[in-house]
Amino acid sequence: MRRVPTALIAAATLVLGFAVAQLSGVRVAGAAVLLLGVAWCVAREARRAAPWRLVVVVLAGGLCFAASHLLADVLGPWPSVLLVAAALAAVTAGLVDRPRRRVAA
Repeated sequence: MRRVPTALIAAATLVLGFAVAQLSGVRVAGAAVLLLGVAWCVAREARRAAPWRLVVVVLAGGLCFAASHLLADVLGPWPSVLLVAAALAAVTAGLVDRPRRRVAA
């Protein structure tokens, strides 16, 4: 069975976290979803990906979260969340999900 790409999980975490916060009216619940998603992605990739790659992806997720708030005034809440989720997916795919090149010994 093929693995679900970490990029998909990362993007879905942003969208799901926002949905939980919107539907419940409890922003802390959305934040909890985000933190659980980050922890899951990091734990899942800790053995496969270089630590610096994981740090960059986590920082990109934080920037995307902040950017979604800024973009919401211009685009609206859902379009901004979907846009930054796509950006996070692209960063994650490039840094974590892409196949590694083997260096000849």
